[in-house]
Amino acid sequence: MSIDLLHNKRAEYGKQIVVSLARQLVSQYGNNFEEKNLRRMIQFYNVFPDEQIVVSAIRQLSWTHFVALIPLKHPLQREFYAEMCRIEKWNVKTLREKIDGMLYERTAISKKPGQLIKQEIKQLRDKDKLTPDLVFRDPYFLDFLGLKNTFSEKNLEDAILRELEGFILELGQGFSFVERQKRMIIDGKDFRLDLLFYHRKLKRLIAIDLKLGEFKAGYKSQMELYLRWLEKNEMQAGEKTPIGLLLCAEGNKEQIELLQLHKSGIKIAEYLTELPSKKLLQQKLHQVVEISKKQIENNK
Repeated sequence: MSIDLLHNKRAEYGKQIVVSLARQLVSQYGNNFEEKNLRRMIQFYNVFPDEQIVVSAIRQLSWTHFVALIPLKHPLQREFYAEMCRIEKWNVKTLREKIDGMLYERTAISKKPGQLIKQEIKQLRDKDKLTPDLVFRDPYFLDFLGLKNTFSEKNLEDAILRELEGFILELGQGFSFVERQKRMIIDGKDFRLDLLFYHRKLKRLIAIDLKLGEFKAGYKSQMELYLRWLEKNEMQAGEKTPIGLLLCAEGNKEQIELLQLHKSGIKIAEYLTELPSKKLLQQKLHQVVEISKKQIENNK
């Protein structure tokens, strides 16, 4: 039965069929087939028409997982959550939290054209291949740090170390803390990276530098220096080149676009120590996605 039958001019007829069929199934097989559940099954059939996707996900996702995914409006959004849920073994509570926290809209992958998103999700489904664009997000929610009004970079770093478990949960699964204030001696001078992490599935060191205020072009060369030093002195056999993450209170979109940070293995993201309303956040993320997609088209 098509879900369209429940919304067009034959909707009343469709409802009667569901009610009648539910009664029969309940009498034969029990309350799992009551009308409400039957309607969910019809929705499931319509929003997950690809058998391959369902077969891949159903090995690790329960029916309750699928119930949480059904209301999502966009197919790629549903596929993203289904595959990330499968690969990171989220329970239903975690899945709902990720959806409520707009994880998909905050990942780099959502800012790509639809065809590229499909390709990356397919690789994740077929090969369990996790890419940086599926891992990194923008913005990061750091409201759990309890920072208000004026604070310094050291205050921010100290708060992150105090709430390290919460910070790693916000970064995402697979991150392991390595070192704070990583010391690098270059040309006889001391340089220090704020935070060094390792991502198990990406097999990369992740260099994180914390910045107050807006992004500045000079941050790029500083991070490039850190990454090349880590590549030379810390990278182990079998690992991939390190990635840098610049966490800034505010991004300068035009500078970031012109500098082409992705070519240097650098990610830039804003952090929020106080969360805006969900409506405002949705508007902001929508604007960022549209700008990013236009930039990708222009680069072609």
